[in-house]
Amino acid sequence: MGSYILYGRGESGNSYKAALMLSLCALDWKPRLVGFFTDETKAVFRTNVNELGEIPVLEHGDMRLSQTGVILSYLADRTGSFAGRNAEERLEILRWILFDNHRFSSYFATLRFMVGLRKTGETPVTEFLRTQALASFAVVEDHLNRQPFLVGDRPTIADISMVGYRYYDEDTGIDFTRFPRMKAWTERIKALSGWAHPYDLLPRASVPATS
Repeated sequence: MGSYILYGRGESGNSYKAALMLSLCALDWKPRLVGFFTDETKAVFRTNVNELGEIPVLEHGDMRLSQTGVILSYLADRTGSFAGRNAEERLEILRWILFDNHRFSSYFATLRFMVGLRKTGETPVTEFLRTQALASFAVVEDHLNRQPFLVGDRPTIADISMVGYRYYDEDTGIDFTRFPRMKAWTERIKALSGWAHPYDLLPRASVPATS
């Protein structure tokens, strides 16, 4: 199927989601490190790689794809792995990926960056982010009471999208023992052939200091 190039960094959970999919599918790929952006480097990246100014970006042949959900969908379509088996499943996968983008990963990722990586300390913003993250975790915890994966009895790209940030160990002030079903879910995905830790799949960048 040809080689793939993934632009991203190890600290980026969204980059990791794409890298994990590539690894789980045993595809031929290599990472291309993108450091944390400054105004100058983001402008160059937007001009040369992705007009949205975001990672990850997947390069395959003449194509460059951005947005994690798009990348996961593309790889699922090409490989047939972790895809929906019918129209109903494909819509359910899309529903969870959109929920992930809007709530599950978005609040937690920002909280992790502020508290876990940049060490900003507690602020009203981090308190708000933590409250929102906990609410979205409760939704998934309840859903996993009914089935082992997000869409039925097998993993799909919905799981790969949702689980990405759960393999980082930076302290965010969240007690994950409150979510035992989520813990079991992350272990089920971790047991898949091809799973690897984010920092084993992608190079790390230097975290910018707080001003």
